[in-house]
Amino acid sequence: MKISKNVTNELRDYMMITVAMVCYCIGWNIFLLPNNITTGGVPGVSSVVYWGTGIPVQTTYFVINAILLLIALKILGLRFCLKTIYAVLVLTGLTAWARSGTGGMHLLADQPFMASIIGAIFCGSGVGIGLAFNGSTGGTDIVAAIVHKYRDISLGRVVMMCDIVIITSSYLVLHNWEQVIYGYVVLLVTAFCIDQVINVMQRSVQFFIISDKYQEIASRVAVYPHRGATVIPAQGFYTGHEVRMLFIMAKRREANIIFQIINDVDPHAFVTETPVIGVYGNGFDKFKVKPQRKHVNTITPEQQAALND
Repeated sequence: MKISKNVTNELRDYMMITVAMVCYCIGWNIFLLPNNITTGGVPGVSSVVYWGTGIPVQTTYFVINAILLLIALKILGLRFCLKTIYAVLVLTGLTAWARSGTGGMHLLADQPFMASIIGAIFCGSGVGIGLAFNGSTGGTDIVAAIVHKYRDISLGRVVMMCDIVIITSSYLVLHNWEQVIYGYVVLLVTAFCIDQVINVMQRSVQFFIISDKYQEIASRVAVYPHRGATVIPAQGFYTGHEVRMLFIMAKRREANIIFQIINDVDPHAFVTETPVIGVYGNGFDKFKVKPQRKHVNTITPEQQAALND
């Protein structure tokens, strides 16, 4: 049962990473690249190199990411890197196909601002979905994932800080500040979309459930969606009736499953559902705290002897 669930989760991750790369490919190759609008990260570097030298974007993208993945393998772990390698290969293949198989499609050629917005939405959604399912498009996303692993910093903010230099450098090739400004628009919208997608994917909720059949509800929730429950003794103020209240934490996407279980076991149960900002611990996110420096004793032996006296 556990092995089957793990396989299902892995297949789901790879399927969603594929969807994420399709989204990114559309935004980059259909809206941004044909309109000479720079995006961030390795795709941005690849775009600048392409405009300056004519080297295909997929070639530069693949080579740079191969180097970054070798460096990140030790820090992020094999599991993350395997999925990122898969994402990089998928996006490289999709980009090669898009550059040769779309017949030079050039949408919104006379509306670069709209091209920036729509392209950024596709790119940001793709990056967010990839990160939410343990993958990445590579490049600065890897840097963002490393920082987010140890610090509770917005992923979109990390990507923004890493990418601003890349977008500004596009002026060296394009010699057009207007295109650079459109690149900044892409950067802002992409960062916003990343945060929104991540927050939606990782959002958690808490349940308080009052029911005489609390044991059966808790038992079924423990089996699927495999969430624990805390039993809290309670008492009705007016009736004085002794009750048991269940406290359950779950992912937002699991809420409908829990409601279905409650409805099947006890349709008359009293239930409250509340969204929470963050949940840390087993089955949820890990604590992200800055390690404290060890105190160093700066007292000299002579001063310590004086204190002892």
